[in-house]
Amino acid sequence: MSLKNNIIVGFMLFAMFFGAGNLIFPPGLGFESGQHFWVAIIGFVITGVGLPLIGVIAGSISKGGYRESLKVVHPAFAIIFMVIIYLAIGPFFAIPRTATTAYEMSMVPFINGTGWVSLLIFTLIFFGIVFALSYNPSRMVDNIGRFLTPVLLVTIIALIVKAIMMYMGNDSGTAAESFDAASPFSVGFTEGYLTMDAIAAIAFSVIVLNSIRNLGVTKRKDLLIETIKSASIAAFLLGVIYISLGWIGNHVSPTVAQPEDQNLGTFLLTFVADDSFGQFGAILLGVIVAVACLTTATGLVVAVSEYFNSILPKISYETFVIIFTLISLVLANQGLTQVIQTSVPVLSIIYPIAMASVALLFLTYFIPSPRLSFQIPIFLIIITSILAVVHRNGWLDLGWIESMPLFANSFEWIPVMIIGYIIGYLIGMKQERVKYS
Repeated sequence: MSLKNNIIVGFMLFAMFFGAGNLIFPPGLGFESGQHFWVAIIGFVITGVGLPLIGVIAGSISKGGYRESLKVVHPAFAIIFMVIIYLAIGPFFAIPRTATTAYEMSMVPFINGTGWVSLLIFTLIFFGIVFALSYNPSRMVDNIGRFLTPVLLVTIIALIVKAIMMYMGNDSGTAAESFDAASPFSVGFTEGYLTMDAIAAIAFSVIVLNSIRNLGVTKRKDLLIETIKSASIAAFLLGVIYISLGWIGNHVSPTVAQPEDQNLGTFLLTFVADDSFGQFGAILLGVIVAVACLTTATGLVVAVSEYFNSILPKISYETFVIIFTLISLVLANQGLTQVIQTSVPVLSIIYPIAMASVALLFLTYFIPSPRLSFQIPIFLIIITSILAVVHRNGWLDLGWIESMPLFANSFEWIPVMIIGYIIGYLIGMKQERVKYS
């Protein structure tokens, strides 16, 4: 592939990852981290940029992507888990959230009074555009990589440059109690974890692979190399913008109080936009959020529709686009709060399994390992994640689980993965090693 094509695919991937949530987390983290900003933002970038990058690259280890790679656990697991992931980050949760977030940040500030009618009208227009962009997947790179991403980048850069110039002379704020009481790196790491982009990487890796194949690359090694190049461009853009937005949040001193019902990051972005550009700032922020949400929603509709078309080929891709767009439209009209509340426990179960799968794919690719070294840790993590969510939500008191290492930081799955891999490797030492086609 030429550098130009790498840049176009990288731009496309950046735009698909960069939703409204990615705008909100960094300034909030920067504001609360105070003098611990750089340590905290490094932790955020590792999980908010590093893990999605690794996730996309891991999808190209096998020519068939995650659908083939995860068969090392069991063919049924590969299908069931991928279906759950695509539905969760697609029409059931993530896609409706893009529409409701876009409505609240790019529409609500400009209208007097809101209600179900205004939300319905907005979502009809929003998903009409998403449908038009998603219907022809062969034009995905052109639609997003060539056109929408430049608009997104230009508007974000305009806001960032203006804000940095304004706040250059300001000192860092005072750190919140959570940063003084805990490790700033751990807090930043956890915030990046909550972007959920690492799960989206599993879905987006399919689009990246197909885009690169459409540009004439077919050999497995070449697919891996070109994926690394394109994904690295997206990761660089994400990293620069996250650090910039975090720095702005770290140096801004709001002159108005934050409303109790408003997210800190949303409040800071709105204040910065108004402080930087006056009334035009609200329009600029609205454009940024609308484009960011559109690109993410489009990428997810395409990824989900392509996957379901691949496992159910008798139903056309276009039919799935219609189905998933309509489901997303209906669920989006529940409102942002309801969509988020419903998604949290489900995503809390899926996320550790997805991260462990990506990590084990890389490990078994570079260190030939028996199948059991993949199967045992995944099985243990499934059980652990379900029990942890049951306990954290108060559905059943399982006090003993709090004694697990890293439970307080929601990373109890990491020691489970390491121990499970070692046990599986030792038991299966005489087995044939895993090979990826």
